[in-house]
Amino acid sequence: MNNFFRYFLLSFICFSFNTYAQPSIAPTFKIIPLGVNGGLDESNLSSYMVAPVGSNSYICLDAGTLHFGIEKAVKAKIFNSSTSNVLRNYIKGYLISHAHLDHISGLIINSPEDTVKNIYGLPYCLDILKDKYFTWRSWANFANEGDKPTLKKYYYTYLSHDKETSIQNTEMYVKAFPLSHSKPYQSTAFLIRYDSAYLLYLGDTGADEVEKTNNLHLLWQQVAPLVKTKKLKGIFIEASFPDQQPQNQLFGHLTPRLLMNEMQNLAKITGKAAMKNVAVLITHIKPSGDSERQIKSQLFELNTLQVHLIFPNQGEVLQL
Repeated sequence: MNNFFRYFLLSFICFSFNTYAQPSIAPTFKIIPLGVNGGLDESNLSSYMVAPVGSNSYICLDAGTLHFGIEKAVKAKIFNSSTSNVLRNYIKGYLISHAHLDHISGLIINSPEDTVKNIYGLPYCLDILKDKYFTWRSWANFANEGDKPTLKKYYYTYLSHDKETSIQNTEMYVKAFPLSHSKPYQSTAFLIRYDSAYLLYLGDTGADEVEKTNNLHLLWQQVAPLVKTKKLKGIFIEASFPDQQPQNQLFGHLTPRLLMNEMQNLAKITGKAAMKNVAVLITHIKPSGDSERQIKSQLFELNTLQVHLIFPNQGEVLQL
């Protein structure tokens, strides 16, 4: 197969998967990707607005890019409002998986223009925000804890992995699970619930087999019943590098092979039939050279479970 035809076929498949819908199942969640990549372009870094369909009360999953992504969505007529109003009033809070700059830089830079809201996360993550970023040495302290004076625009809300927490000013709830992002560094998975429907968002994570942990195994045990009962509407999970990346240079990330191995591990609990057409949204691709095309091609080739692969695009709405 020549390279041109292969690229055309891959592009067609990606378009088909991203636009495919199951008409018999009404969507529950509306997702606005504000940023989807894992590096290089600072205007397109990990950040996803999520709300129930019909609501304008969003939570933001990570916040690497905010203003540029909102602006792009406004230009696409997704919001009938100004960029400033969406930032200030539509986003009701932030779920931060970990405190690396490609997941929080938009939050920090836009903080002077934002309104009072909560930042949700596990203590490990929020302590880094408090001790390293929202300090008067690196930035004004817009939070409610840490260096004085505290400007009290953002309120740290510490999550517990064994407790579901209400997301203030929305109809959604969240439960957090620790992930390993190159030991000893941590990241977080967020299980978001609205009514009886769920979304699972994983921040950056290494595979159990590489990290020598069982964090993902424990997470799959928790969400497997939701997969079997069709209550889990989608899984956001990263694929940062193509499979050619040496294992000692993964830095706590997944490749297509490692990602699909983890989907197989989930399938061992749910049964393979339950995994067919499960929406898997691929995040955090590092678009260096030809890596993005390689990652997408490898994912399709390894998709023996026939999960519904989705590649979010900045400023384009998704419904699940």
